Amino acid sequence: MSKLYKEIGIGFVPVLLIFLAFVGVNVVPLLFIAILGVSLFYMIRSRGGVGVSAGGGDRKSKNRTPSYLTFDEIGGQDRAKRELMEALDFLIKHDQIQKLGIRPLKGILLTGPPGTGKTLMAKAAAHYTNSVYMATSGSEFVEMYVGVGASRVRDLFKEARTRAAKEGKESAIIFIDEIDVIGGKRDGGQHREYDQTLNQLLTEMDGIHTNDAPRILIMAATNRKEMLDSALLRPGRFDRHIDVDLPDKKGRLSILDIHVKNKPLAEGVSLEAIAEQTFGFSGAQLESVLNEAAIYALREEKAEIEQHHLASAIDKVMMGERTDKEAAIEEKERVAYHELGHAIVAEIVRPGSVQQVTVSPRGKALGYVRHNPPQDHYLYTKDYIEQQIMIALGGAAAEEIFYGGRSTGSRNDFEQALSMVRNMMDSGLTSLGIMDREMVTKEQLMKENAAILDALMHRTKELLDRQRTVFDHSFDILMKEEVLSGETFRKLIDSHIAESA
Repeated sequence: MSKLYKEIGIGFVPVLLIFLAFVGVNVVPLLFIAILGVSLFYMIRSRGGVGVSAGGGDRKSKNRTPSYLTFDEIGGQDRAKRELMEALDFLIKHDQIQKLGIRPLKGILLTGPPGTGKTLMAKAAAHYTNSVYMATSGSEFVEMYVGVGASRVRDLFKEARTRAAKEGKESAIIFIDEIDVIGGKRDGGQHREYDQTLNQLLTEMDGIHTNDAPRILIMAATNRKEMLDSALLRPGRFDRHIDVDLPDKKGRLSILDIHVKNKPLAEGVSLEAIAEQTFGFSGAQLESVLNEAAIYALREEKAEIEQHHLASAIDKVMMGERTDKEAAIEEKERVAYHELGHAIVAEIVRPGSVQQVTVSPRGKALGYVRHNPPQDHYLYTKDYIEQQIMIALGGAAAEEIFYGGRSTGSRNDFEQALSMVRNMMDSGLTSLGIMDREMVTKEQLMKENAAILDALMHRTKELLDRQRTVFDHSFDILMKEEVLSGETFRKLIDSHIAESA
């Protein structure tokens, strides 16, 4: 019916304007008013309306109670979950903690790398506390019109209280993802709209009375905590800061176990091996590994996911999809020597670390070495870092030995090496000792950097020069098969060592 009225209006208005113009009425002001009214109507409708924008329009779907999710369904974050559940108990056991004079928390900040489960933990928190759950993103408060962001903050808190009262719940959780967008440090610059939005958020958090029902808990997530304004981080605002870090091996295995429940695995598939090989992966990346493995199985028309599907999926998540690049034979040979340089150094300084060497292009890489990650490390010695730098320099060193010069293929290797040298300097592991970069001249830093890299490059080339037989045998296999397994590669090295002895 509304469509009919709309069509009638579209046909009637032009006829009316023509008639008024015909009888001598000035229709220009009427046209201007009509255009302005239509523009405002569509602008307001595109934003989901005014006054209720925090819960209107497209935001309604985000503010519904999320699908059932418990903390048991989130793997790899045992410490973070314990800390969060303890904080949430202040909402559930309100009467008990009141006897001890404990003030319930107003805000919980979840920090950590992307993909580690911060949003999932906020959803689980809503079910754990039986609270109204409202989710939004920092970017939804940012507008080019002054005052809109602050208005949306007010509406968000108002709607949280209204919904909690309407649904008969004692608490509501407001989750703000990417809070650094609106909660960045105030520097007195020109971002007045950002400042107004942040000021309104601080005011609303100060206005939360923890003893009044419904109780409001603010949860926020960011991977750039250092950018947040200090007023947000102080006690009484975000009282509890919880780090949601990348999972260790045990955590990775628990994440894989959760995501593999709906996937058929072939007999003999070892998820523990996958957990070992995915050092540094986030929960989102691990889920992607299993999903990509299932896609590989589908391509091969297999009914179950096999171990080589998982291995290929790890490569895809790390490096990207295999490409159809056809390199010239001379370039392919250089790539083979380059990757063998990495692999030989890695296998000598860290035996058993090489899992695969390949010259098959994947993503932007023309070839690569897949390593068996070491045990989870949190502290690194000088010797360990130097060995890692030598592995990174191995490709360029091999090119210098066999071609007398380097190529642009070493760019990423050098970036890794330079990053590790900076880490050594900042940790006081160089001849500069314990120092502050601001107290050392740029020339001193460059001189020390060059000395470290030149010495390690010399050691790397000496090491590789003694392994020419391994190069020759491995090169032939790699050029023929394009892939060299870690087991075959180690046999070649062991046989060379036996011959040398």
